[in-house]
Amino acid sequence: MTKTTYVASESVTEGHPDKICDQVSDAILDALLAQDPESRVAVECLTKTGMIVVAGEVTTNGYADVQQIARRKLREIGYTNPEFGIDAEDAAVLVSISGQSPDIAQGVNEDSTKEAGAGDQGMMYGYATNETPELMPLPITIAHKLTKRLAEVRKSGEIPHIGPDGKSQVSVEYQDGKPKRITSIVIACQHTTAIDENTLKNQITEKVIRPVCGDLMDAETALHINATGKFIIGGPEGDAGVTGRKIIVDTYGGVGRHGGGAFSGKDPSKVDRSGAYAARWVAKNVVAAGLADKCEVQISYAIGVARPTSVNIDCFGTNKVPEEKIVDAINKHFPLTPRWIIDTLQLRRPIYQKTAAYGHFGREDADFTWEHASKAQDLAKECGQQEVSAESII
Repeated sequence: MTKTTYVASESVTEGHPDKICDQVSDAILDALLAQDPESRVAVECLTKTGMIVVAGEVTTNGYADVQQIARRKLREIGYTNPEFGIDAEDAAVLVSISGQSPDIAQGVNEDSTKEAGAGDQGMMYGYATNETPELMPLPITIAHKLTKRLAEVRKSGEIPHIGPDGKSQVSVEYQDGKPKRITSIVIACQHTTAIDENTLKNQITEKVIRPVCGDLMDAETALHINATGKFIIGGPEGDAGVTGRKIIVDTYGGVGRHGGGAFSGKDPSKVDRSGAYAARWVAKNVVAAGLADKCEVQISYAIGVARPTSVNIDCFGTNKVPEEKIVDAINKHFPLTPRWIIDTLQLRRPIYQKTAAYGHFGREDADFTWEHASKAQDLAKECGQQEVSAESII
């Protein structure tokens, strides 16, 4: 008997208030890493009408002009019109940043006798599935494509009179664990009074939804575009934004578990970020190696301790070899200490601004080293499976 289930995931545009904050936080991080790769950074933002507040802890040999960075990021996103709730030229930017606590630093600093420990305790999860070429869940993949498309048609002028703020949500019907069709699509798109609601809905349907979702839609697919009616008051005027408030959007869209730690504004000594990137890397290599159709990886750390306190996987019954054997292979080929992760994935580079919108995973970008399936062959061989073809390594 066929089992039918439904999975929904959402995404937000780069102009969503929470994503403004994520991007400003990571822009500050990038500016400091470009000057001092060993910078310790934990920076968060809050935005509300006409204002950005930046706070956190930084220890660095570099310098970041936080006001200019925040204004530049607003300009790049498209907040150049006060009508949209904030604008780059006139926004107030308030800053409260101090040095990193020495109590935390002592657990992360390296000396000649001890490898750097984790910057905090906690657990991180990574996930991969073979239901898309990116080895990501289909709902979050489609949701991100919709919000990226919203930004494209805004910036190109293909749909005039729309603003930077927006959201998408996609519901997918699965049969026996395989995606079959999109059952509903939700789009919220900020706009000015210069475009009427019906015109906007038609434009979004034809220029955003159908190009992205056409093959997965049918006559039964429900479309909800600005379902409450107008969406004129948006951006930071319509809703306050805070760094780290879109952790499910940033990861797997509610598929798989999440350890609770946000990414943006944190340098890679914080395992909230580097550990989660490593967990995705491991999970993707397991699936790329053909050892399972789905794989969730959990890693946990103690502050100041280099080795993980645990490494665990769940393949949801899709594994081709015993999970214990896969864990043994992971432990052999992925040491997963913070220093090893940082060095192997080259995480001391200024690469983080582009991670801060449209998801940290499933992206085709050479700088996203955690997306490389470079160890799939090693895992397959270790588990006694056939060699992995080059075509199957994403």
